[in-house]
Amino acid sequence: MFRWVLDIWEIKELRKKFLYTLGILIIYVIGTHIPLPGINSAALENFFKQFNQSIFMLYNIFSGGALSKMTVFALGILPYITASILMQLLTASVPYLKQLQTEEGDYGRYKIQEYTKYLTLLVATVQALFLTIWLQNQTTENGTPLVYNAGIGFTITAVIILVAGAMFVTWLGERITKNGIGNGASLIIFAGIVARFPSMVMQIWETFQTGEISIIDLALVILAIVAIIVGIVIIQEAERRIPIQYPQRNLGFGAPTASYLPIKLNPVSVMPIIFAQAILVMPATLVQLLHLKSLAFLQDWFRYDSPIYNAIYIVLIILFTYVYASVIVNPQDIAENLRKAGAFIPGIRPGKETEEFLATVINRLLFVGAIFLAIIAIIPVLISVKTHIPFYFGGTTALITVGVALDTLHRIEGHITMKKYYRFLKR
Repeated sequence: MFRWVLDIWEIKELRKKFLYTLGILIIYVIGTHIPLPGINSAALENFFKQFNQSIFMLYNIFSGGALSKMTVFALGILPYITASILMQLLTASVPYLKQLQTEEGDYGRYKIQEYTKYLTLLVATVQALFLTIWLQNQTTENGTPLVYNAGIGFTITAVIILVAGAMFVTWLGERITKNGIGNGASLIIFAGIVARFPSMVMQIWETFQTGEISIIDLALVILAIVAIIVGIVIIQEAERRIPIQYPQRNLGFGAPTASYLPIKLNPVSVMPIIFAQAILVMPATLVQLLHLKSLAFLQDWFRYDSPIYNAIYIVLIILFTYVYASVIVNPQDIAENLRKAGAFIPGIRPGKETEEFLATVINRLLFVGAIFLAIIAIIPVLISVKTHIPFYFGGTTALITVGVALDTLHRIEGHITMKKYYRFLKR
């Protein structure tokens, strides 16, 4: 790691990319602390504490805590993430979009990216409008309003600022992807999550110093975090390499070039956990928002430490792993692309037989990957119930932080290797 730091600083191009990325992330973190005008920040933060088991909690994670403070970046990068997911689903189901993606090359990718931006604008506007209207009708337990001067003026101003903030964050992510290191959207989410870690660690440490938790419980939490990180690294890096051959490469002298088709053990990353959480927190969210006292029992059923919640949680994670993977890893498309490239899997006939073989391999890998995701998601809950410590390093945050860190390190390593290769050629 220390050698990498020296390499980053010695290679001018890599140093510029690293500093550029760091500068963009600093701008984002600053924006998450600038409150909207007209918001009672103290009352708002206390008000959001009662929504720990709601969709707002999940949204707050992705915004780096900006939602609970209602800052200019309260929507964060999530409108763009939502629009990207919707566009992936539409691309798989709408023939025109599928044709753009598979047959139009760079132009098709440009058009899909353009449609994604328009969809981001629409999603951000709907979310901002909902938030501003809802906040104006809320008060704290002692009757203090969350908005000082509610009305049409505040609604228009807040919606414009929130939408502009979301689009600016999207632009920041694009700048990182183009001129920095790593995927911009992922790094922005990563920065928001990591920025909250110091305060969370201090809170746990203060709880330990006051004697509310024992040293055994604290040690158990630390061991769980280490085990989660190691497990994520192992599984995220694991892949099945299926050998493939290109007949045209065998012409001439020398041995043919070895090639393989890599299929990830977990190709869907954290998305099944996010989908499962979003569905499970909806009942409690609706009960709280609509004040449905007759359905208050749902809040107990869908608490994060409830057996019902966790049983459904595991089933949904496994289900969404297969559903989402069917969109992004399609055996039929892979088999067709291999056929068009003139490639084949040794011992497997091109076409239908290759598709069936790939489907069998992918389904087996997905089963292991889905079980892994369920274990990663459920461990923090079990630790929290056992130790009575708020376990902040949950399945979602763990997979995002470790996954993004791994991806960024791989990109840095690629830059370093390429530069060393160029230096060798010059010699």
